[in-house]
Formats: sequence, structure tokens, C-alpha cells
Amino acid sequence: MSENLNGLKRTHMCGELGKANIGETVTIMGWAQRQRNLGSLIFIQLRDRTGIVQVAFNDADKATMKQGVFKKAESVRSEFVLAITGKIAARTSENINPDMKTGEIEITAFDMLILSTAETPPIYIEENLDANEAVRLKYRYLDLRRPDMQKFLMLRHKIAKVTREYFDSEGFLEIETPVLTKSTPEGARDYLVPSRVHNGKFFALPQSPQIFKQLLMIAGYDRYMQIVKCYRDEDLRADRQPEFTQVDLEMSFVDVEDVLAIDEGYMKKLFRDVLDIDIETPFVRLTHAQAMERFGVDKPDTRFDMELINISDVVAGCGFKVFSDEVAAGGSVRAINAKGGADKLSRKKIDALGEYVKNYGAKGLAWIVLEADGNIKFPIAKFFEDTEMKNLLEATCAKPGDVIFLIADKNKVVFDALGHLRLKVAEQLEIIDPKQFSFLWVTEFPMFEYDEEEGRASAVHHPFTAPMDEDVAMLETEPLKVRAKAYDMVLNGSELGGGSIRIHSSEVQSKVFKLLGFNEESAQERFGFLLDALKFGTPPHGGTAFGFDRIVMLMGGTDNIKDVIAFPKVQTSACLMTDAPSSVDEKQ
Repeated sequence: MSENLNGLKRTHMCGELGKANIGETVTIMGWAQRQRNLGSLIFIQLRDRTGIVQVAFNDADKATMKQGVFKKAESVRSEFVLAITGKIAARTSENINPDMKTGEIEITAFDMLILSTAETPPIYIEENLDANEAVRLKYRYLDLRRPDMQKFLMLRHKIAKVTREYFDSEGFLEIETPVLTKSTPEGARDYLVPSRVHNGKFFALPQSPQIFKQLLMIAGYDRYMQIVKCYRDEDLRADRQPEFTQVDLEMSFVDVEDVLAIDEGYMKKLFRDVLDIDIETPFVRLTHAQAMERFGVDKPDTRFDMELINISDVVAGCGFKVFSDEVAAGGSVRAINAKGGADKLSRKKIDALGEYVKNYGAKGLAWIVLEADGNIKFPIAKFFEDTEMKNLLEATCAKPGDVIFLIADKNKVVFDALGHLRLKVAEQLEIIDPKQFSFLWVTEFPMFEYDEEEGRASAVHHPFTAPMDEDVAMLETEPLKVRAKAYDMVLNGSELGGGSIRIHSSEVQSKVFKLLGFNEESAQERFGFLLDALKFGTPPHGGTAFGFDRIVMLMGGTDNIKDVIAFPKVQTSACLMTDAPSSVDEKQ
């Protein structure tokens, strides 16, 4: 039978009690972690979000313990909700529990209320739970009781608090932007909301506040920020959700350097105030072209070496046609050197890696194993002269104990396949330091890429990104060579945030829209309010959007974004707990 508080007030949180409280009478409230019945002595561990404390019920203690309390303590099971009043006592030296924050003390109970009973939960309420994720998400309210999940959400709160403090100190105003807005092409599918009043018309949930924050700059607000919900109807990954949170910011009268300085200052304060880590600024910078050449991806993990090596010149004339023909056709042959990999990468693992790179378009994977005794295993060695083999090993800095992986194809395929292979091999060799935080900027992205389906250029970032000043003239002559004033902040191989300087000239914006396949009429239909606004005095402006969930994920040391979101969706964009999305009745 559940009892009511009847005016009883909690005096302390469970995990906040310690030696300083010895002798005090306290009232605590929370969930029973476990109960141990030793006959005339019962121990209950009580848990709230701050931690666990042990409570002792002594049947012989008739003087101070209220009548009937011991019998109630006998009935307590895991996850009962209790209110307990008692006195803090020191544990004897042999009973101190060094694994508990409150392990030096326990509470001698005087009184207890059972506020709520509980059925046996379908998952254990404990740290490092090895349970099926689908079950955890179906009973998410139970999963969130676990201490490690609570730490993630408390970390999220602290990161949000420090975020607001930093941007407030830098003169930013937090301004909300609409959730029901107009559908605009921004790269992913929109979530649509039908309008009851305007039959047959739809609102879209925002993929980002991009246009609105630009309008705020035109409106003269100078510095804007927002911790904002965004929505994209796209396939999910471990670090992506359909409903996610951004730290969004925009600044007026700035160029690239001004924005990067603000962003680096934000990271510096975040890591110092939240994790007590002093990160080094300014961050390393790579142009997009440099990142691709060295790492094969535009968000490189620089916690380890194993950079790509272009060996096209070395193998251009070799007898292995796969290599020489690809170079002749304008492609390339590139390699990575897995230093010391010969002992750890078995033939079975190497064959599996050959299958792995096919996911990224590679037709195959060539390899050389240099064993410690000097023996070389190279399945295609017969196609190479001794001199060519020597040059190949020198070009890849190969030494006994190393494994060399080689891929030949179009540059795009080689970069993609080797860039991902580099990460996979590093994981298998266990050379990535999980405690290291390696920041860098990737800058000067291409402004456009060629869309083969549409037969025209498409925006790499979004259609409001400004071109590099020196490349503006190429908009009409060689648009695919135009570089953008765009930048991504990368941490440990994850894109933490990205942004750009925006176009503030209606003339340049119209040229970009034309390149992207919008005629004057269609551009006006989709973006008319922005094009109109650009005519009324627009300051140079730019900003960044940080993935807030991703920041919490990386700072919290998890690789699953669902861990840091209270009620996340699964791979199918469904919520297992609420069964959303669901059918609605015809009237609705």
C-alpha cells in the first residue's frame, strides 16, 4: 500500500551525504537499489540521481525506530520508492565501502514511508548494463534511472549552461526561431505538417534555422545564438538522429577569422569548465584539398598517423595493369602503411578488409606484408621488377613488421575507401587514444559538386554560402573550381560543427541560384523573402551550427548518440517507448 508524504520534506540528496554529516538527522527519498535481510538487521541501499547511500534497520532498536517500520522494511523490493528518516553514523573501518561515494557512512533508520511499490523491472538498474538496446529504449524511463545514463544527461545540462554563459559573455542574444516554417531545399527530406486552415498546404519542420538567422542579421541583431531543435528525415547512424539539437550562431560584420576565433573560444571554455581540460588553440587548419590528399576524408581523425601516400608515379609503368591502366585513365593509386601490423593483422582479417573497402566502391584491395624476418608476402609481386618493388617499398616507408594496403581507382573512390580503411585498421591495431581530443579546422570546401542525376551543379553546404573573394569571377566560367568561405570543426574524426560566411549580395545570390537550377521565378517562390530582404541593406555575416548532441557524446566518452538524448529514436526513426509514429483517427 502506497503512503503519502503528509508534509514530510527531504533534507538531503542520497549521494551528497558524507563524514561531515555524522550525527545529523536527515530525511532522504529515492528508489531502493537492493535490500539485504539478515534477520534482525535489514540493509537498504537507497538511490537518487546523486548516488546511493546505505540505510540500516535494526529490529532491536525499539527506542528510536518507529513501530512497524522494520516490518515495512522487510517488504521492500528493488525500485520501491521510499522516504526514510534517520541519523547519520560512521561505518566501522572493516565495513567501509571504497566503491561507494557514501561508503564511509550509513543511516540508522527511525522512520520510513513506502511511497510507491514496483514490479520487477525488465532491465537491471545498474551501470554498464549489457542489455538489448530495444528493451532499454522501450522502457527508457527505467533505463534513464541508471547512474551512467544520468551522468550523460547531467553532463548535457552542464554543457548547455556553459554554452549560454559563453555566448552571453561574447555579446550574443538568444533568440528563438519558428518551428512551423516553409519547406526549402537544404539537402535532406523535410518533415511536413499539414495545415488545417490552408487546405492542401504544408508547414515544414526546420532542418536548421539558417534563413531565419540570416534575417536576424539583416534585422540588425548583430550576434545571435540558440540551442535549437532541428529535424531531418534521413537515414540514421550511430551519431545521427531525425530530431537533433544544434548550438546555432550568427554574427554580423565578420569574415572567416572572426567566426573561427569565437568558435575556438567556445570549445576552450567548454572543455575547461566541464572536463577541466585545457585544449590548445588555435586549432590546426587543413584545406579541404589537403584533408582529402592526406586522410581521404573531410573529417580526419588525427589522433594517429597512417596518412595516405600517392604512389601513382611509382607504379605508372608497372606490369600490373590494374595499377598502370588506372593511372593512365586519370585515376590514382594510393597506399597506407599499417606500421607494426604484420603481427596483428592475420590473413583472415586482411581478406575481410578487402571486402570492407568494397562498401566504398573499391573493386579490390592489394596488400604487402613485411614479416619481421624480412620475408615479404605480396600476391601480385610477379608483376613488379626488382627496382619497381624497391621504389614501392621506399615510397611507402615500409619496414619489417609493416602491412601496406593499396587501392587503385578514380580519386573519389580511392579517397573514400582508403579514408575509411585507415580508421578500420587503426581500430584493429588499437592505436587510437580514446582519452585524446584532437581538434582541427577543414576550410576552403568546394562550393559546388556535380550532381550526375540532375546534370548540374549542387551546393556542397547550402545555397547561401559565399564564394572565396578570389574565386567570384569563376562562378560563371568554372563553377566547379570555386571554393567556398566554408569551414568545419572536426574532433577525433567527427564533424563537430560547420558553417560559412554567407552571401550578402542579392546579385551574387541570384547567380548562385541560377547555377543550382533555380530560374528567377522558382528562386522567388522558394526563397523570395530572403531575396527581398537582401535588397534592404545586408551586413556581411556568417556563423556556425554545432551538433550539440555530438558534443555531449564526444565529451561523455560514448560512441552512441542515443546515450545522450533522453528519448531518442531507433534506426527506423520510430520511438519504441511511445510507439510513435502512430495512426490517427479520421477526424484528427
